[in-house]
Amino acid sequence: MLLHRHLRQTLLLGLGLGLGLASCQKLDLPPTDRPTDATFWQQPSDADNVLTTAYENLYNSEYFFFNETLSDNAYNKSDVNGSNARNIAEGAYGTNQARVTNEWGYHYSGIRKCNQLLANIDKISGLDAGLKARYIAEARALRAYQYFQLLTWYGDVPLVTTEISVSDAAGLTRTGRAEVLDFVLKELDAAAADLPLNTAYAATDRGRFTKGGALAVKARVLLYEGRWADVTAVTEQLIGGQAGSYSLFSSYAGVFSPNNEGNSEVMLDLQYLFPSRTYSEQRFFIPRTEGKLICAIAPTQELVDSYLMANGKAIGDAGSGYSEATPYVGRDPRLSATLVYDGYKWQRPDGSSILIRTLPGTGDNSIDRADASPTGYYSAKYFDPTADANLNSGLNLILVRYADVLLMHAEAKNELGLLTAAEWDRTIGALRRRAGFTDPAALTFPGGDKASLQAVVRRERRTELAMEGLRIFDLRRWKTAQTALTGYAHGIKAGDPNVDNGYLRVDQRTFDPAKHYLWPVPQRERDINPNLTQNPGW
Repeated sequence: MLLHRHLRQTLLLGLGLGLGLASCQKLDLPPTDRPTDATFWQQPSDADNVLTTAYENLYNSEYFFFNETLSDNAYNKSDVNGSNARNIAEGAYGTNQARVTNEWGYHYSGIRKCNQLLANIDKISGLDAGLKARYIAEARALRAYQYFQLLTWYGDVPLVTTEISVSDAAGLTRTGRAEVLDFVLKELDAAAADLPLNTAYAATDRGRFTKGGALAVKARVLLYEGRWADVTAVTEQLIGGQAGSYSLFSSYAGVFSPNNEGNSEVMLDLQYLFPSRTYSEQRFFIPRTEGKLICAIAPTQELVDSYLMANGKAIGDAGSGYSEATPYVGRDPRLSATLVYDGYKWQRPDGSSILIRTLPGTGDNSIDRADASPTGYYSAKYFDPTADANLNSGLNLILVRYADVLLMHAEAKNELGLLTAAEWDRTIGALRRRAGFTDPAALTFPGGDKASLQAVVRRERRTELAMEGLRIFDLRRWKTAQTALTGYAHGIKAGDPNVDNGYLRVDQRTFDPAKHYLWPVPQRERDINPNLTQNPGW
């Protein structure tokens, strides 16, 4: 609800160049038609307003949804929507690619706002000391999150912690990734020390960084670095309730319902409010008849195949009970809570329902319709039945949820050789019980060596977090992207039976491990600032 209270942009925050780190040019006479540093930083509300604009830059709804199409979970049919994310998935992109260029500037815009607040907040004499400390902690957490995204995609990036001029920005060099990482971790620690628990916030402040939110982001940073013991040191605090009150919500599908925003599982989310602040990406992933636009985020057969059977066995395991004739029967309950498939009963906002058919010739949602899903699958997760006629939604998007903390804990414990039956029961076992598994074989610790358990944990992570934009980061940190993202992405079994057993080839992809584990520094930025070096292979 943070953004619900302040949806206006402050006039102080203009557009910058290059890194987006411009500062106001000083003139002999201050302008009288807009705020300046000399006139703006006077009221406590000024700090809150600037902080609000920084939260608006926390993350981007387009990136959130189209991240799935960068992975083996989904395919982007469109050459336009999603900032040409399809090109990245296919390995056919360069230093001017739209998503690569825009994301760099997006994060530095957020960093600039945080730096402005931190540089000027001391000018506000009437700001309560406790509130000031909290605002500073929030800004530091927000800035750390932005740098986390930058170092994950680009590696070395300029580390800027103060307000700088356009000319200063044009002379920056890239800071080593290790130094940026160290900064991120220290900033998150400092922020967590001064941030309130989630239980201490008023309802009107929902959406702000909390102690638990900052520590959950820290756990994710450490996870991406493979610092397993450090991960468990943080996740133990979160699971033990030392950093706030979090728990699995009772219903898996309910986690993503507009009726349950801010539920017990949410640790950090993007705040929206209909109709003032909305996004429209759901029109790209729900059934064609419901979205009335091209399906640009189509789940793949590879994702569908990753879901277990209700007895806990993979579909290719002996005794799984899987049948290609009835592929969606007897599966992990999260499949039908996440994905839409042939024969799916779709509930419309008006209370009516429609049977979704995706096989060729079966109707307006079938794969042979020009704007329909080419894979035969759509997404149900994050469908907002309260959206307007143009599918503009105010449903909050969850960046970190408690389920991920449990998955991080289980993965780290296994990598340390410490995944026991007890640890399984309070992590993956808990997730499966919440999902609706009842067969003891699916709930019991499977045992085995670290390698076999690693496959189990990674599969669980994929299906629990499917269509939440995190899969691509997992593939990159596991260094498995060259396997998962090389070859064909597939759709339903509706093609030539002599080609891939009839599963439709919808896209051919290439991932070059020599260059694609880092995005290039955008050419636009290097044109402005020749001091910025380029990543290998670009």
